[in-house]
Amino acid sequence: PERAADLGKRYGVRIVTNAEAAESAETIILAVKPQDMGSLLTEIAPHVSADRLVISAAAGITTSFVESRLTGDVPVVRVMSNTPVLVDEAMSVVSAGAHAAEEHLRLAEDLLRPVGKVLRIPESQQDAATALSGSGPAYFFYLVEAMVDAGILLGMPRAAALDMVTQSIVGAAIMLRDSGEHPVILREAVTSPGGTTIAAIAELERHSVRAAFLAAIEAARDRSRQLAGG
Repeated sequence: PERAADLGKRYGVRIVTNAEAAESAETIILAVKPQDMGSLLTEIAPHVSADRLVISAAAGITTSFVESRLTGDVPVVRVMSNTPVLVDEAMSVVSAGAHAAEEHLRLAEDLLRPVGKVLRIPESQQDAATALSGSGPAYFFYLVEAMVDAGILLGMPRAAALDMVTQSIVGAAIMLRDSGEHPVILREAVTSPGGTTIAAIAELERHSVRAAFLAAIEAARDRSRQLAGG
């Protein structure tokens, strides 16, 4: 209650119960942990009519899971965004449930587009998207952390190392996004024969970093599937 009162005061929003929200809203966004989704749907199901749009943003929860716990042919759209939503640079992917039409997908996209890029995918690819872009920012933070530690090992002050690594990753991302070039081409442009970059990449290959990323993202995909199963 204290948190609700604080949000109401800070943003001027109306605080209601789940049931009241489900009964009054035209679009209902389910943004809870996967393990809480079943009990939430049981709570709101009597208040959700078929003329509403339900958007699920919980990892691993399928549209069929949501549909089976609601009454009637309620349109459901599944969404996975990531934390750069906080800076309007999210990657969001959307998939239609059995009763969702083009108009429902467009509405979901319109809601998400102001905070980043939106892509439609088949629901069969949602667990992979969760592993790639949903968890993706954490992989980059992990990489930055490791690179900063390397800079400190080489005698660089932490603040300077963090500035250099952060700007390098931002610049590289913008080049990748705006140039239209394949990442291999961009990497090769930095990798001169017998130079420093190829020495570093040879060491990454020796430690099977590429294989580690493949295994890690596959593990994230598998965990997304497990969450769906409860």
